[in-house]
Amino acid sequence: MIDMITVHTKEVDDIEAATAELLAGIGAGKPLRKHSVGLISCFADFIGSGLVKGLAEKLPFEIAGTTTLACADRDTLGEALLILTILTSDDLEFATGLTGVITGEDPEQLRPAFEEASGKRREKPALMFAFAPLLMNVSGDFFAEAWSGITGNVPVFGTLAVDHNTDYHESHTILNGEAFRDRFVFVLVYGNIKPSFIIGGISENKVFRETGVVTASQGNQLREVNGVSVADYLAGLGLAKDEKGAIVGINSFPFIMDYNDGSQPVIRVMFAITPEGHAVCGGKVPVGAALTVGSIDKEEVLNTTGETLKIALAIGENNGNKNGMLVFSCVGRFFAQGFDFAAEMEKARGVLGDKLPFHFAYSGTELCPVYGNNGAIFNRSHNDTIVICIF
Repeated sequence: MIDMITVHTKEVDDIEAATAELLAGIGAGKPLRKHSVGLISCFADFIGSGLVKGLAEKLPFEIAGTTTLACADRDTLGEALLILTILTSDDLEFATGLTGVITGEDPEQLRPAFEEASGKRREKPALMFAFAPLLMNVSGDFFAEAWSGITGNVPVFGTLAVDHNTDYHESHTILNGEAFRDRFVFVLVYGNIKPSFIIGGISENKVFRETGVVTASQGNQLREVNGVSVADYLAGLGLAKDEKGAIVGINSFPFIMDYNDGSQPVIRVMFAITPEGHAVCGGKVPVGAALTVGSIDKEEVLNTTGETLKIALAIGENNGNKNGMLVFSCVGRFFAQGFDFAAEMEKARGVLGDKLPFHFAYSGTELCPVYGNNGAIFNRSHNDTIVICIF
């Protein structure tokens, strides 16, 4: 049994007032059980003001999370906002972990933190909540794959830190009162918990009919599809070019990628087209994967978010998971809304209402398992996606 309590504050500078508001909210919720942990999403200013540190010093449990550029719960939404979710249980136990400085894609930089957090426990954790730093030389795919290997394929659900700046220079992971630019924070959950994971991206009517096969790639650089450059492949689908021959608005045309291993497809956003006609993507694109091209705009974001949340509620009800929900949505979906930045969060509040507590935050890359044949779990990183963990 697990309960979820969600509290928030918009008070950035008055540490005493904000802390009192949050503690009062916790006290007004369900009583804390034997074991508790806090998950936090906040605007970067809450770190700079000292509020996160001051709050951590007064809480009787640990907190872990990231900065974000906007977040929501069932009572409020906004940009300059801090949301704290408390997971509390008599049956489940929680252990937090913090890696050292991450300088590259080396799993051995992660392993000691897991070994320390898991201690001498014989059982595997049932779940990892993951809070990753946004680094230029480390991908979300690396984190998903590395933690799968280190933990023995424990389900990994979480987010990469972002903030409100164009270069994300204030994005941080958070553990208790400290914030980090280059260290991975996580929470291990031990006990009998079987959450449901749901992902939403792009609906079928927003996907081109043609399917291509990746014939050349290197890491996150997609070089050829069906034996031709990506630029030529996209032009062949009818995507417009500008006067310099560059594809127009490629950020609005992500790939839907099928690994061809029986698992659910994932989305890969394109950031740029190189002079050679290669696409720089938001994650690895392996040779042999099948690709289709979709399009995303405000209407598509709202439609898929609404439908995905409804599906999550139905799955949760069917599986007995209806005590709480964590939701991370890609910043690409945030920007696709144009000036109506609150539309997706308002959609979430409209669908979920008072059905259960929820915590919604925007993400640099989403970490969420997908299901394969016979219910097998594959940890994946996602772009332009909304990911949900309901328990």
